[in-house]
Amino acid sequence: MTEAGTTGGDTAGGDTTGADRRLRCLVTGATGYLGGRLVPELLAAGHSVRCLARSPGRLRDHPWAGRAEAVRGDVTDEASVRAAMEGMDVAYYLVHALGTGRGFEETDRRAARIFGEQARAAGIRRIVYLGALSPSGVPEHALSPHLRSRAEVGRILLASGVPTAVLRAAVIIGSGSASFEMLRHLTERLPVMVTPSWVRTRIQPIAVRDVLRLLVGCARLPYDVNRAFDIGGPDVVTYQDMMRQYATVAGLPRRVILPVPLLTPRLSSLWVGLVTPVPGALARPLVESLKHEVVCAERDIVRYVPDPPEGPVTLDRAIRLALRRVQGADVATRWSSASTPRAPSDPLPTDPDWAGGTLYTDHRERTVAASPQALWRMVEGIGGENGWYSSPLAWSLRGWLDTLVGGVGLRRGRRDANRLRIGDSLDFWRVEEIEPGRLLRLRAEMRLPGLAWLEMTVDQDPQGRTVYRQRALFHPHGLAGHAYWWGVAPFHAAVFGGMARNIAAAAESAANEPARTQ
Repeated sequence: MTEAGTTGGDTAGGDTTGADRRLRCLVTGATGYLGGRLVPELLAAGHSVRCLARSPGRLRDHPWAGRAEAVRGDVTDEASVRAAMEGMDVAYYLVHALGTGRGFEETDRRAARIFGEQARAAGIRRIVYLGALSPSGVPEHALSPHLRSRAEVGRILLASGVPTAVLRAAVIIGSGSASFEMLRHLTERLPVMVTPSWVRTRIQPIAVRDVLRLLVGCARLPYDVNRAFDIGGPDVVTYQDMMRQYATVAGLPRRVILPVPLLTPRLSSLWVGLVTPVPGALARPLVESLKHEVVCAERDIVRYVPDPPEGPVTLDRAIRLALRRVQGADVATRWSSASTPRAPSDPLPTDPDWAGGTLYTDHRERTVAASPQALWRMVEGIGGENGWYSSPLAWSLRGWLDTLVGGVGLRRGRRDANRLRIGDSLDFWRVEEIEPGRLLRLRAEMRLPGLAWLEMTVDQDPQGRTVYRQRALFHPHGLAGHAYWWGVAPFHAAVFGGMARNIAAAAESAANEPARTQ
């Protein structure tokens, strides 16, 4: 069950798509924060869903996976977009290239053009795009690259010849959203804050369940609707107000907030990156979007997708709902659900004969006096607040170093304290493969001169004894990659050896616990 509720009724204005007809919806960005929540909402509304993803396997562990079709493709690849759109009625565009490098604006531009052109060629009846709310009265050239690109993508889709609804939101409040995690960690960790001046800028946040309700409702907009809509919640507040309201909801003492004018967006993003799990690269566009007042100039969307009887979700309720999900470990998707794509040529540790060049390996194996099930619980519970079973100082130091060079560090934690699924972020790793009870493979997302994996396997030997196998693999890029491996190799015995030893010991201890308590 996602954090959003069910959608509203029929749209206003003469729904020419047929209010009772099941629509066929294409969702891009289903591996991301909003896309992963939109799919079950569309299914609950009675529509069929096809997901376009670079790695469809990352969707297989979602609760709704068996009810939606997943196809492989990329929005920058015309052929895959064309194939994915075949037979569809509505196409949701929920992707962007932010974080892929300095050329992200050109990538966004090209992808939007391909999407619009292929939608028109396929006879798509409606495109729905979630963009960003731009400040009124500010010329586009003065906007941040992030906001400028979002606005340009909206224009391209509106000019595609396919009826398009562009929903423009400011700050989205929901469990796992980057905006909420930034708000939560800043408020919880800093009782006294010397903050940038943007904390006094007025904004109009919106709850994620209202965003999803509007996205679903836009599927049935009349054909003649081709425009952008500002969307926001009922409260217009400053970021300072949001932090104080969060503190009240969370039962924290009143926060002392001292704005200063000296912190630039770059310095602010580094500050946010050090204090919260949101890395500086992602924090910067969030911070830059708060430089100007972002308040809805109109609420025309309610003519087509009416508010629910109780009205849109207030900021206070949105914070309470999100906090309840976090505290109950019931977060459906997180901001970190989306990862930067790797090049298709990048090798995998499972490639036969290792055609990708040098592969350094650190292999550990231990016989464990516990059942495979007990051992697997230790493996699947690794990371986050549970830690990495060895050298906490070394792991913390590596996390801090990664943060200082703009990486994600160790602060992303886990989506769920006990269960992992493919695609989950896990501190500075990503779950690349999981075979419950047997295999967990993590792919490194820290800053490295190469590619790295950590693989943990639970097995049994011919005598029926439980065996734990662990492999750390590294594919170096250039001389720096080779130097990195040999530079850290002296610490492997403490880090990886200690991990294998302590995971085995934890499983044995857990297995003996019932016997000691009887």
